[in-house]
Formats: sequence, C-alpha cells, structure tokens
Amino acid sequence: MARIIGIGHQDFTQLIASGYFYVDKTEFIREWWENQDVVTLIARPRRFGKH
Repeated sequence: MARIIGIGHQDFTQLIASGYFYVDKTEFIREWWENQDVVTLIARPRRFGKH
C-alpha cells in the first residue's frame, strides 16, 4: 500500500495519527549548519504556512 504525502497539514500529531508520509530533515539541517556556506538558498513551497 502506498503512503499518502500529507500536503497542507500543519499539526504534527494529526499528520502521524493519519498515517501520512513524513520526512525528517534533521540531519540535512545539521549538515547545512556545520558547512557554513557563504550563500544558501532555501526555497519554500508556495503559500507555505498560510491558513
């Protein structure tokens, strides 16, 4: 069975309880922080965080 990506959900508890697909990017953030690049572009999805 394929898992559904929970697009538009902002409540982590509801996301996990509903069985949606979740990607933990903690290690990515750690590597980015420790790399200390001069310039970094972090794009966000359109309307991210809007209600």
